[in-house]
Amino acid sequence: MWGEPQLPDFARVRANWHASDGVLLDRHGAILHEMRVSFVGRRLAWTSLQEIAPAALAIIVRAEDQRFYSHHGVDVRALAASLWGRLTGKGRRGGSTISMQLAGLLNPEMTGRPGLRSLVGKWRQMRAAWKLESTWSKNAILEAYVNRVSFRGEWEGIGTATRGLFNKSVGGLTPAEGIILAALLRAPSATLPQVAQRACQLKNRLAADMSCATLQEEVANALTRNQWIEPLHAAAPQLARWLLPGEHGETIRTTIDGNLQHSVRDILADHLSHLKAQNVHHGAALVVNNAHGDVVAYVGNHPQAEALSQVDGIKALRQAGSTLKPFLYGLALEKRLLTAASLLEDAPLDLMTPGGGLYVPRNYEEDFKGWVSVRTALASSLNVPAVKTLLLAGLEPAVQRLRRLGFSAIVKDGLYYGPALALGSVEVSLWQLVNSYRTLANEGLYSPLRLIPDESPPARERVLPPEASFLITDILADPSARALTFGLDNPLNLPFWSAAKTGTSKGMRDNWCVGFTREWSVGVWVGNFSGESMHDVSGITGAAPVWHAIMTTLPSAHREPAPPRGLVKTRTVFAGNEEAERDEWYLTGTEMERVERAGNWQLRGRIVYPETGVILALDPDIPKSRERVFFRMEPQQPGYRWRLNGVEMDTENGWSPTPGHHRLELLNSRGETMDNTTFEVRGRSG
Repeated sequence: MWGEPQLPDFARVRANWHASDGVLLDRHGAILHEMRVSFVGRRLAWTSLQEIAPAALAIIVRAEDQRFYSHHGVDVRALAASLWGRLTGKGRRGGSTISMQLAGLLNPEMTGRPGLRSLVGKWRQMRAAWKLESTWSKNAILEAYVNRVSFRGEWEGIGTATRGLFNKSVGGLTPAEGIILAALLRAPSATLPQVAQRACQLKNRLAADMSCATLQEEVANALTRNQWIEPLHAAAPQLARWLLPGEHGETIRTTIDGNLQHSVRDILADHLSHLKAQNVHHGAALVVNNAHGDVVAYVGNHPQAEALSQVDGIKALRQAGSTLKPFLYGLALEKRLLTAASLLEDAPLDLMTPGGGLYVPRNYEEDFKGWVSVRTALASSLNVPAVKTLLLAGLEPAVQRLRRLGFSAIVKDGLYYGPALALGSVEVSLWQLVNSYRTLANEGLYSPLRLIPDESPPARERVLPPEASFLITDILADPSARALTFGLDNPLNLPFWSAAKTGTSKGMRDNWCVGFTREWSVGVWVGNFSGESMHDVSGITGAAPVWHAIMTTLPSAHREPAPPRGLVKTRTVFAGNEEAERDEWYLTGTEMERVERAGNWQLRGRIVYPETGVILALDPDIPKSRERVFFRMEPQQPGYRWRLNGVEMDTENGWSPTPGHHRLELLNSRGETMDNTTFEVRGRSG
């Protein structure tokens, strides 16, 4: 009880201070966002004496300890006055100096309890104050005091109280506001009339030229305003919720560029304001540096709504629309099943689904374009050719490719998703989409995105061949190829080289635009978090204008990618005048100077039974040795043969079915695949 008082030094008190706000810094060290993470007391950042308005600070010192700078920790005159007041009943002023109060704040056990122990506590505070004064400077004592003392409710520290009461920084405190703070020190939970009365008493003692009525009005304004302390910096709320989960206020430096973050927020807010009439209320945008994967702008919601929303439009899973088509075409090109000049027919198509229903893909414009090249089909986002390409490349290989690109929500097998996979029936996030397009920009090399600059850039993984990546990129950068659907004047066309793709999900619930230059990848989503449909919004009118505006804001060398080895450019003519003569890129060995349509499916032969998605049920009443399935093609073609599950077979006497999933191919006399289907057999296993 009488031992040496134990007190930390100033450096430890300062180091142990934890604000209740976490802070995000941008890549340059500027404050990006503040967010409260601790709900045990309310503390803002530590306030130095130099930050506080001198007049207000002087008033607080005079009100609490008028001889602070002349005593050595204990004010004997104040203690005597306090004792006399207790004896005469004329007052109960405590007589504690700022040094004594700080000692109690640093070691609450020194305050004691009513009665004898309160006197013991007072004595211990006095001894601690003498010790503080012998080891700390006056400025250190005062600075620690104004930061550790409680002013009102849960507000601890002068910086917190100033923001909460007056919505300003301590450097802007007026003398009147200094008096209000001093009045609260003696009774932080006092009622408004009590605080007003105390403030007027202090005014009479410290600043006689100030009107009491005016001061009381300021007290009323301060104590009745919203007690919520608004953050001074709130440029990335969704990112803050992601990166600042701790119990104590942390300061985390990010890869975000603060100036760009504000620009992207303004661009998104401005465009969304023009889409309200079309029932579009939310949006998100992500900007990434291609080289290291640094995220330089992260806007997870409409800037006017994001502070009120827990939804992060960058991480939320939504239907992909047509944004996955480039990777499906890339798989077919990589396998040399198609070239950029190969012709596909955009015509009505009915497909059986695994559930036995019909899948009937249609284009956004509800029409069909006839025979088009792969280049045109992809750039103009035609749906039927995309479905045909998916079935040609294979459902399961397509699913595996998308998983390797980071689409973690694709967890079922290819048959589960079916041909609708080509039109974006799966759910993806903007985070995943932007990084998958960044993989294209990096010639097929994948690595995770990065938000913390101190982290080492992760190793890159080869996911796409560089040749196929270049072909797809070249198609997505071709204004002429996309003109069939979007026209020549559209927001995807920038004044410099870029590649881009739009997508709109079923029911017009989600609208995307994702693209890149050599240096940057940018993705934009607009829609409604509720899932409510937009009205007459396409990729060109919804997300693309935002993408265009962001892209033209970014610094860039505007360089075109160089073709890797393994590609050749060939002058190509379309014999049926399906498209204009052009120079086309090919994988070496697949180049064609003349593209001529073989006619149609009927002339080259196609599988009519079993069709893709058919489920065959084994009959338990038919002996296994006698149950047969006969494959059929139309029209019959001499020299054609069948290949089931990779093995050629003689089907003259039919095929004895076995349970499971099967892939059937129709081969011509040269062994080339003319058609293929996938089907399932269910029933007995023995």
